[in-house]
Amino acid sequence: MHGIGQRARAAARRLGLAGAAEKRRALLEVAGAIAAGRDVILAANALDLAEARAAGRPASFLDRLLLDPGRIEAIARSVRDIAALPDPVGRILARFERPNGLVIERVATPLGVVGVIFESRPNVTADAAALCVMAGNAAILRAGSETFRTAGALADAVRLGLGRAGLPADAVQLVPTRDRAAVGAMLAGLDGAIDVIVPRGGRSLVERVQAEARVPVFAHLEGLCHVFVHAAAEPEMAREIVVNAKMRRTGICGAAETLLVDRAGAETHLAPLLGALIAAGCEVRGDAVARAADPRVLAASEEDWRTEYLDAVIAVRVVDGLDAALDHIARYGSHHTDAIVTGDAAIAERFLREVDSAIVLHNASTQFADGGEFGFGGEIGIATGRMHARGPVGVEQLTSFNYRVRGAGQIRPA
Repeated sequence: MHGIGQRARAAARRLGLAGAAEKRRALLEVAGAIAAGRDVILAANALDLAEARAAGRPASFLDRLLLDPGRIEAIARSVRDIAALPDPVGRILARFERPNGLVIERVATPLGVVGVIFESRPNVTADAAALCVMAGNAAILRAGSETFRTAGALADAVRLGLGRAGLPADAVQLVPTRDRAAVGAMLAGLDGAIDVIVPRGGRSLVERVQAEARVPVFAHLEGLCHVFVHAAAEPEMAREIVVNAKMRRTGICGAAETLLVDRAGAETHLAPLLGALIAAGCEVRGDAVARAADPRVLAASEEDWRTEYLDAVIAVRVVDGLDAALDHIARYGSHHTDAIVTGDAAIAERFLREVDSAIVLHNASTQFADGGEFGFGGEIGIATGRMHARGPVGVEQLTSFNYRVRGAGQIRPA
């Protein structure tokens, strides 16, 4: 692990000086290597899937782990999209002149070495690598044991592409062990080699990272996302948004986990929403009002309001208007992504202003909580904290800055 850190630090120095054209060429080579290595990547993924099935992993977990030709092409396309982004390094963020004639610029710079600890999503390997490279950073990736082989095959393709473009392959390194001690070494900072840690996984992983890390963390706790259907919601729009937010892909962090329905609109909105969710194959757990509206609804417990299911399950509660919805989200939410469906602009503005989440939507599905959908080309995670980066962490969020001061002989008076 010490050697990985030292090689990453050396690669970061080289990568930080690479120009936009050089980084773009490297990422296009990476995308080509991923596409060309499809059969090797699929073979590795098949072994990981077989192991996960033998361990009794649920269908939602297997879906997160699964790669097929279409998903591999999507991974390569995401790398190409990142290559097409403006270079975030060297941007002049601010420029001002002092009365003494000093000209001061705040300029975007790479972070250095980014450690990414992730679990079951193999696409994180390529997305994190490409984003870090475009932002001039080296990446140390530690994959979960369930995706170890797939991540290794993807990392090999990434390193091959970097080498073909003349950039150091050690700019992207996958930790070559499943030993959990490697995570502890990364959280300790690898003797100063790691500048920031990004966790991508479940609550237990993120809580461990936040508790033990000795370097800054881009925190992503969990996606306990809500959709609030206000009384002024258009019924068909509400139905389409709710079903999409829950069921498009149930295993992603932007999937809705709780549906809140305004009591003033429950008579017209509640039963159709419940019926649409159940028809789509979703298990619904609700309060007494929801159960009365549809006998197929199961009883919700207090724990359901706190649960990120990542599966075809949703909790439903009827609330007394916007204030009660805001209170529920403040109590149970994870500051990730929350949405309101309403035709009342004033109510929508209050929701957007008062919900303290990284992403807040009006009349749109929570499944848009994604760096690609934001035009970032991809994301290394959704940061739910409040420092430095919040929401999708793309190339701009993977930079820091310094101040560059130009003078003409000025000295500071005694």
